[in-house]
Amino acid sequence: MKKSDKKMFVNLPVKDLNKSIKFFTKLKFTFNPKFTDKNATCMIVGKDFCVMLLVEKFFQRFTDKKLVNAKKNTEVITALMLTSRKKVDELVNTAIKAGGREYRKPDDYGYMYQRSFEDLDGHQWEIFYMDESKFPKK
Repeated sequence: MKKSDKKMFVNLPVKDLNKSIKFFTKLKFTFNPKFTDKNATCMIVGKDFCVMLLVEKFFQRFTDKKLVNAKKNTEVITALMLTSRKKVDELVNTAIKAGGREYRKPDDYGYMYQRSFEDLDGHQWEIFYMDESKFPKK
């Protein structure tokens, strides 16, 4: 497949869709109104990457498995690379001000800088910047 042939959608269950939309709007994410209704919204993360925020009851229709409580258990960590350390700090600081929680101290590996936050539903987000030119040689 060609690179342009792929588009990624991550599905996350949320308790209150409107609160989640307000939270992620504060983080400067936008939403595709074509895929937004009372049960779901399509949060645009990048050109070929979206996050579907689905009300828990609606999300449950797509699986026979029990949903985990993301505030108590971890099912997935969503990692998002940004273009600078400054943008990492800005995004995580905004998430905290908007009601999210930083769940780890920042990590600085020299070639990679990383910070983490939980959104309103406890989903974990790793926000990082990587300078591949400084990546350790093997």
